[in-house]
Formats: sequence, structure tokens, C-alpha cells
Amino acid sequence: MEINQTCIDNVPVVSVSGRIDAATSKDLEIMLNDLIDQNKSEIVLDLEGVTYISSVGLRVLLAAQKKVRPKKGGVKLVSLQPFVREVFEMTGFNRLFSIHSNQSEALGDIKLQK
Repeated sequence: MEINQTCIDNVPVVSVSGRIDAATSKDLEIMLNDLIDQNKSEIVLDLEGVTYISSVGLRVLLAAQKKVRPKKGGVKLVSLQPFVREVFEMTGFNRLFSIHSNQSEALGDIKLQK
């Protein structure tokens, strides 16, 4: 798994590629927790390059979502591949996260909420 982070309009955009599973999810968890510890309440998570997500990966995303909710924020997911989108739909996680087709759409949604 590879993780890259940029910042657009003071919103962290985390791009992930590869597999988010038991072996790799700890790195993503650390990065998300670091952002939340820096008081980043809105995070855009670009999953375009993710080919697989396990239940451990889902737990990491859910934990991050729960941490930013009290700050009136959220983890916005973008560019889900069909398999990953299917996992979110089967587990009902698509109702827990704001899912967008691209980064611009997610960033626009954040601006509307402010």
C-alpha cells in the first residue's frame, strides 16, 4: 500500500493505492490519527488506487469517522473502484460516509457545509 498526502484549501487529501488489509492498515490509521490530532476535522480520502479493502481497513476508516464527528467533520471518500464500492454497499458503510466521484466534488461539499 502507498499513501500520499497533500493539502487543498487547508483540507488534507490522502491518496491511497494498493490493498488496505491487516498488514497495511496500521500505516493508514497512523496517518489519519495524526491529521485528527492536528485538529483536521475534514479529511478527503482518495481511494482511486485501492484494489482491496478488508474488514480491518473498514474499521480504521470507521474509527477515523467517529473521531471527527464530534468536531462537526467527516471523512469524505472519493473515487471508489467498483469492488471497493461494492464492499461499502454490502456492509452498509456507504450510509456512514459521504462518498463522492472525485476530489473536487468532495472539496466543494466541504465548502458548502461551512
